[in-house]
Amino acid sequence: MKNKILILIAILALYSCQSKTESKNIIKTIIQDTLSKTIGGTADVSDAPAKEDKAAKLIRKQLKVLLKNDLPVLTKENRFFYYEAFDLNNDQKNEYFVGFSNSYFCGSGGCSGYILNNKGSLINSFTVTDFPIYVTTSSTEKFYNLLMKSGGSFHLIKMKNGKYPSNPSVQEKWKGDLPKESTKVLDIYDKKLVKYSF
Repeated sequence: MKNKILILIAILALYSCQSKTESKNIIKTIIQDTLSKTIGGTADVSDAPAKEDKAAKLIRKQLKVLLKNDLPVLTKENRFFYYEAFDLNNDQKNEYFVGFSNSYFCGSGGCSGYILNNKGSLINSFTVTDFPIYVTTSSTEKFYNLLMKSGGSFHLIKMKNGKYPSNPSVQEKWKGDLPKESTKVLDIYDKKLVKYSF
């Protein structure tokens, strides 16, 4: 036991005798190497833990129900989603816009997605939509109107009988510029939203 303690003390003494400059150089080299690999896209982050939150768990649970028939054919690369919260009806509870950006859910016409309520229940599904989606300040049936891009044009999406239309491409085309007061949601490409697996 005494020998182990003496060896440990000797190692610590040798380590502490190293110059501080040498330690700083080693740390600097490690930082530079990590940064260059991260910027170059060669850093291995496959073991990095996924960011978790309550909403993501709720959405993941609902997606497994909504997509139960698709799950057997979905590859691991296609089993991810993005989401953004927004209170669509001013009830102080967020609804969740859920979108995808992979080949299983997206095609030449756009991508599919969902709008879920605060408890995770489905309000709406939508297809052929390009992201982001814009929430306007006008409303119908107590829910804000949406502007969704499909086929290169924006379309006005209004709540009707408790649902938004699922295919924006067949809705009224928006004329003019996007309203400056509208809010951009589910901006998958520019906002760098967190990617969640399901």
